[in-house]
Amino acid sequence: MLTQGATRPLGLSDVAARAGVSLQTVSRVVNHHPNVAAATRERVLRAIAELGYRPNTAARALVTGSSRAIGLVATHINQYGPAQTLLGLEQAARSAGYSLGVTILDENSASAMRDAVDRLVAQSVDAVVALSTYGKAVDALRRFVAPVPLIAVQVGRGEDHPTVWVDQELGAELATRHLLELGHRTVHHVSGPVDSLEARGRLRGWRRELVRAGAPVPEPIEGDWTAAAGHAVGRRLAAARLRGEDVTAVFLANDQMALGLLNALHGEGISVPGQVSVVGFDDVPEAAFYTPPLTTVRQDFAELGRRGVELVLCRLNGAVRELEPVQPLLVVRDSTGPASRT
Repeated sequence: MLTQGATRPLGLSDVAARAGVSLQTVSRVVNHHPNVAAATRERVLRAIAELGYRPNTAARALVTGSSRAIGLVATHINQYGPAQTLLGLEQAARSAGYSLGVTILDENSASAMRDAVDRLVAQSVDAVVALSTYGKAVDALRRFVAPVPLIAVQVGRGEDHPTVWVDQELGAELATRHLLELGHRTVHHVSGPVDSLEARGRLRGWRRELVRAGAPVPEPIEGDWTAAAGHAVGRRLAAARLRGEDVTAVFLANDQMALGLLNALHGEGISVPGQVSVVGFDDVPEAAFYTPPLTTVRQDFAELGRRGVELVLCRLNGAVRELEPVQPLLVVRDSTGPASRT
């Protein structure tokens, strides 16, 4: 019972009265039902805005069995790829009428991944999306049985859980093939950390393309995704050139390491691409403004997010569907050119 002077909370009936439509029509609009005429939907949304109505999501979840919320577990969100994938997922979820609740792991352990999924399930999310490319956390996903749909992003083709991912191996093959077609006898590779599934995929693609072409396969150099690591490798490769080693092309597993390598080569008086050609991976927004502009492999993170949410909706509707990987794109700029032996 309302106390004297108290106001009754706004409900769907108030919106219906303001918009001049039925209660059922308002319910359809609020729950993002597709079978509502555009003009009617606009009238209802205008009434909602004018009244300042906010749906009671807890009550709606009790009635519909859906919270219209997706939980996201993510790691290494400070890195470009995971951050952009998160944005793509959030935008796609919002477009589908869902909110996205995010839990960021402090460590890549199996227990941390399991605990995070359990917490999100306890919050009554409709589904969980796990974004992790590091071994132990991914292994946990493959053994985890969740009471809601569990979708893995950027972990490669899944056997136990549906997944969406960018074809990392193909991207590395494109980068390596591009350099070989420019006449380079072989391509050196600076990888990401060994426990990163993305780094492993790029390493496999690089090696496979060299073997396919019958080119020598140099020992890969492990990096840590940072520009500092790329700079250290650049100085190392510059020294190798001075010793007469055949270093004319380098493929790095991300653009930040490529930036560091470019800086180191410039400091050692080695021209790019005149003496050494360089290819990165990711196509960060700054890549076009490196000196020289960086040839790199672009990942479509918006499409990755769209497919992730699409797979969530399929599972919520009881459909079983396996999506093809998102295709990477080689973006050729000024950091690559014909092989030089000088």
